[in-house]
Amino acid sequence: MAMSVLVAEDNEMQAEMLGHYLRQEGYEVRIVHDGRSAIDEVRRDLPDLLILDVMMPKVDGLDVVRVLRAESDLPVLMLTARSTEDDLLHGLDLGADDYVTKPYSPRELMARVRTLLRRAQRAGSGDSRLTVGGLVVDLDRHEVRINAAPVECTSSELRLLHTMATVPGRVFSRAQLLSAVHGLDGYITERTIDSHVVNLRKKIEEQPRRPAYLLTVHGVGYKLVDGSGGR
Repeated sequence: MAMSVLVAEDNEMQAEMLGHYLRQEGYEVRIVHDGRSAIDEVRRDLPDLLILDVMMPKVDGLDVVRVLRAESDLPVLMLTARSTEDDLLHGLDLGADDYVTKPYSPRELMARVRTLLRRAQRAGSGDSRLTVGGLVVDLDRHEVRINAAPVECTSSELRLLHTMATVPGRVFSRAQLLSAVHGLDGYITERTIDSHVVNLRKKIEEQPRRPAYLLTVHGVGYKLVDGSGGR
């Protein structure tokens, strides 16, 4: 069965062009032109991927992500004319999985789509539950727990933790984590990883300024440990 993609883009010409490229790749495509319709359509029939324009009528794309992320871990690829890093970080912090800025190359966009869908398929196959000390990261369930207590994380934060939890104690550079979490995106810098780490420490650490799990290795990057050394 073909994977399904919902396109939410208020510019009808761009939406149809995007739909054309997606259908050529073999995906089933649905198109809506405002944020309210995007939310309704996702709730009616959950797609495999949502491609979402930021600037839309009725409900903008950032609010769409905020609403939908509370309900599912649907992969979301955002399209935007905004290119400042703060805008990108805000969308990613809300739970968007990737960003493409306009004007974009159709080939690049299709590569991003394939990457997100492959990642979603891997997350849904096999056991993706990893444990590091009192920290549990479960990709299949989109869950993070610290000492059995649930922790609300964005998709990007979840992937960052899961990447590091695959090899506890290994030092990951910011570039490696950036590639694992966001792919190759010239508009997203290594500062993004620092932002994710700051947010995660607030969520999983008893003392965020004296972390026991998510440690900085100065001049290199970050590592995830079992928490025993800092408590």
